[in-house]
Amino acid sequence: MVREWDPRNASSDEIASLLGTLNAVLAADLPQDPPWRESSLREYLSEVMPGERRISWVAQAEPAPDAAPDVLSGHVNVLLLGGIGVLEVLVHPAARRTGLGRELVRVAARRVWDEGFQSIGVEVVGGTPAVAFYESLGFTREYVETRSVLDLNAVDWPALAEMATGVGAGYHLEFCPGGPPDDLIEAYARAKAEVRDVDDGELRPSSYDPERLRASLDTLHRRGMKPYIVLALHEQTGEVAGLTEVVVPAQHPTRADQYDTIVVRDHRGYGIDRAIKARMLLELRSAEPELVEVQTWNAQANEAMLKVNAELGYRPDREWCEYSVDVAELVHHLDPPR
Repeated sequence: MVREWDPRNASSDEIASLLGTLNAVLAADLPQDPPWRESSLREYLSEVMPGERRISWVAQAEPAPDAAPDVLSGHVNVLLLGGIGVLEVLVHPAARRTGLGRELVRVAARRVWDEGFQSIGVEVVGGTPAVAFYESLGFTREYVETRSVLDLNAVDWPALAEMATGVGAGYHLEFCPGGPPDDLIEAYARAKAEVRDVDDGELRPSSYDPERLRASLDTLHRRGMKPYIVLALHEQTGEVAGLTEVVVPAQHPTRADQYDTIVVRDHRGYGIDRAIKARMLLELRSAEPELVEVQTWNAQANEAMLKVNAELGYRPDREWCEYSVDVAELVHHLDPPR
């Protein structure tokens, strides 16, 4: 049985069951990834940016008389933002090849169509069964990144400390746990608006104006995700010349997520990119003692950032792909008129 589901008022047993399904999927498809925890999982599933909506469904088998209630074998949610619905699907490995995944996508696609959206996008991890599943439904690959992972236990910390001081004269670095100070938020937004060293694709949009940035930071905190930022400030003008963002989620605090890294065009060539990322790792070492890994995503054409990451010790892991499909075509494919 597939039913609409709101994590804000779901039972604790349902949240725990969904966590079990998520970790079973990770163990089957991404065995090197750390298991998730229940910390702030409810908030992670329910909190969204202003102007966005998330709609969720769960699959719940009819329980046997002696079975535990609230056992969820599948979950789908769609985030409605801009002109696209972003899909996430989980099916417990024991329930695969039963048609459940297809049914979850059908229900979500029908709602996206009813809401008036024209396309659906989904992130698909290379080397997992999801690739063949979504391609069989008519999704096409639009964008590819490489995920790389840094093992902090293998870092050469003295070399990293030297990299962190390698920024050119006329700049200084500032560590900002929790987000940039309010007096720098406008300069921060200008830097993000001008250029990004990482093109995140359509499914992970960045924020380029001060109010949107404040809302983004607030949403991260409400979802149980702690942001850390290192800024490179141009001493003569006080402008933000470069920035790097890392988020440590309460749901998997041993592995952090790299977000944007930006060097403003006029300030390139002064070693800012490598210095701010090295400084970030040094700060995280003391700020987050539980942290053991950092993962980052880069466009395959972004050779400069891939080179910096390699110097810091990141190792390529696997492809991370964006797929999309026309909603009308998907609905017709999954739920044809009779």
